[in-house]
This record gives sequence, C-alpha cells and structure tokens, in this order.
Amino acid sequence: MLVEYIQAAVENAEYKWLEDGSWFAEIPGFEGVWANGKKVEECRKELIEALEEWIILKAKDNDPMPVVKGMDINIKEVAAT
Repeated sequence: MLVEYIQAAVENAEYKWLEDGSWFAEIPGFEGVWANGKKVEECRKELIEALEEWIILKAKDNDPMPVVKGMDINIKEVAAT
C-alpha cells in the first residue's frame, strides 16, 4: 500500500521549468516535499526520495499525513484487549 500511496501522491506533483534550465517539483498538500533536477526524470526521482523521507519522519513523530485517493497511511492506535 505504501508504494501505491507514493505513486498516487506523485501523480499530483506540479513541475516547473526554471530559468536556469532545471526542473522544480512539489506536491500540493505535502508541505516541505519538493525537489530540483537538471532533467524532469531526475527531478521526479528526487521528489520520490524526498516524499519517502517525509513519510518516515511523519510516521516517527506520529504527525498526520494526507489521505491520497482514499489511501490513509496514518498510524492509528488500537485499543488493547
């Protein structure tokens, strides 16, 4: 499910070609997740890596993460029985 979540989030990425000839990308709703690369594919690869690291930090700190296409990867507490 994590791979599908990342793929779905990256589908929403917004790419911009910069004046210096490089590419910049960010994912709306994922504050602080951005990347830059000389080619669009390099930028996309960096964006995925940034998103993976962001998810790990959010999970570690138990911070909320956006639901993407109905996928909720937030850690939920389960009551002990």
